[in-house]
Amino acid sequence: MATRSLRGSAFGVLRRVEPLVVLQQLGTSLFNTALLMVVKDRFTNATFPGTADTRFSGEDEQQRAMSDFYLVNNLIVQLTPIVPALLLAKAGDRGWRRAPVLVPLCGYLLSSVTLLQVVLLQLPIQVMFGSAALFGISGGFCAYWPGVMTLASLGSDAENRSKVMMRVELMYGAAGLLGSLLSGHVFLLYSSSVRHGTVLLCVCTLLHLLGLTHAAVLLQVKQVSSEPEECSPLLPDSSAGVPAETFKRKNMVNVVLLFSAAILYGSSVGGAMEILGVFVMKEPLNWNAAQVGYGNAAGFVIFLSSYLGAIAFRRCVCDVTLILFGMLSFACGIYFMSFVTASYMFYLARSLSLFALIPLPTIRSLLSQQVPTSLCGITLTALQLALRFGALVYIPAFTKLYQRTLGWFPGFVFTLSSILAVLGMIPISVVGCRRSQPRCPKEIGTTVETRHLEEN
Repeated sequence: MATRSLRGSAFGVLRRVEPLVVLQQLGTSLFNTALLMVVKDRFTNATFPGTADTRFSGEDEQQRAMSDFYLVNNLIVQLTPIVPALLLAKAGDRGWRRAPVLVPLCGYLLSSVTLLQVVLLQLPIQVMFGSAALFGISGGFCAYWPGVMTLASLGSDAENRSKVMMRVELMYGAAGLLGSLLSGHVFLLYSSSVRHGTVLLCVCTLLHLLGLTHAAVLLQVKQVSSEPEECSPLLPDSSAGVPAETFKRKNMVNVVLLFSAAILYGSSVGGAMEILGVFVMKEPLNWNAAQVGYGNAAGFVIFLSSYLGAIAFRRCVCDVTLILFGMLSFACGIYFMSFVTASYMFYLARSLSLFALIPLPTIRSLLSQQVPTSLCGITLTALQLALRFGALVYIPAFTKLYQRTLGWFPGFVFTLSSILAVLGMIPISVVGCRRSQPRCPKEIGTTVETRHLEEN
């Protein structure tokens, strides 16, 4: 009887969203390291387009070529998912909850297969632009992550929702940490008949295939009633007879403020991460594949520290303070990154950003409290789309600024990123000032939903 119960419990865990997150993030962390190293290899000793017999003999030229590749690739990834993500979110809110997760996973699988073919068949690296477009048409991360968060939210009750959301973030970070630690070493595995990166990309493709299979066959989806639910105001009013329209108006102002803070902070983080991968490939760091994996792993340690920090600090501070603390943590760390000249300094800078991933999950959490459950998916997707539109500005801006400051101050973009993070603290501070009760509620975040980054 006990054995049967244990098997049922294990099967229940397999049907949750966490195993899917682990499989997908393991594959993605392997893919990111492989793509960066393949790009570096292709632009080493490559010629300038349109300039015969001119080589990338200088480090600055190689940096410009790599940053230009990521500029185009990331703009495609950011732009193409906008309409597909909206359609998938709408389908999810109409009852097709699996669609916003399942369709993007097909895009992840296609990307890993395409990069594997680029390595095996020595195809031009520009083939990845087409892969990026197909990945975006599938909805990409813009549809996938809100879909995962929605499933996690709907699968939990109100009291435990924040803990469940943070647990998903924790699994995402732990899987990324493990994948990043292994990726550099696996990338270097080769023989006379197998090129660098082949084994890594085969494992990556297998993980994405397993994730797709899990989402299609095992993933449990909880259906909810389509009846509208009462929104819970973020900032409760002490007056008992306040009209519903007043609460609705207050909620709308809160949504705008939270969106503004998320866009500013997301641009700060995204712009810095856009350049960081290319930055570590140049002197004085000049990392190899293993070091790139370790550097990515240092970033994923922040998921673990942010998770533990959110649990510890929420006992004594409100969510507004928690968000401000996380933004300040990132601002300090990325400012220090401006002056990094050795690997140990890189890790010191990352250690200052240990709580940098608290703000966005907590902002998502507070946003979900402002809308009915039936609109949860579309609201979180709207936030993700807002971050995407912001990326259309900060990706070219940070890239071109980095290229123009390579000669005199390559870390200038990180200083700019820290300024944007500080600016993002202003709307959150306004939210805190709008409290109608003098005491800040201790556990706002324990009743609502509590992500990446990035990233690049």
